[in-house]
Amino acid sequence: MGFVNNLKQKWDSLVIGYHFMQLVKAPYGNFTAIGRLSNVLNKPSSLRKVIEFISRSQQGQKALQERPRLGKVDLQQLHQLPKNTLGYAYADHMLKCGLTPPQTPEVIDEKSFPRIHLLETHDIWHVVTNSDITIAGEMQLEAFYVAQIYPYPIFLALLAKNLLKTAIEDIEHCEQYMNALVQGWLLGKQAKPLFGIQWNTLWETPIEKLRSELNINQQIGKTLEKVAVAS
Repeated sequence: MGFVNNLKQKWDSLVIGYHFMQLVKAPYGNFTAIGRLSNVLNKPSSLRKVIEFISRSQQGQKALQERPRLGKVDLQQLHQLPKNTLGYAYADHMLKCGLTPPQTPEVIDEKSFPRIHLLETHDIWHVVTNSDITIAGEMQLEAFYVAQIYPYPIFLALLAKNLLKTAIEDIEHCEQYMNALVQGWLLGKQAKPLFGIQWNTLWETPIEKLRSELNINQQIGKTLEKVAVAS
């Protein structure tokens, strides 16, 4: 039995390694390759750990029970809100980047909720954390995810992928990407949990007020910039 289990572990590692390297070879933002790696990496045991981690906060517990959904989003309507609001900032981000809210299943269960919730709110997290959709911005948000929803393997894998691609293809951007990674990690550690927030009730909230309430302190970024200049 031990031999069989050992063989299975080695096979699983080979499959994960293969999909990881396929993602490294793929262009940035290849969601098909990301999905394939996620499917082989995020096992039931990983999901249980994620749920346990989320459940440590009252907000997380409530979200897992009630499973809040973003619902239908009218970007043009949100874009009519005052420019300082979350709704306007989100719509502006989506429209300028040519993005649309993701299509997600209507019926979800406890096991699928964390993944669907993160998918629905991904670009809201981009806006709230002030992470753009450049490579550096994505790395900042990935590090933020790791700090807030550890130990979800796919986020660590995405960071590892981006660091390896940097070593192979973009070594000249190393300092920029490392600053983004550190900033995302520190922001995620100091911020209140974002998982489970009912964002569609906050569209009219001023985004700076929201960041302040969530303790998302952009001063970290300014401090890192000073460190980078000094070095």
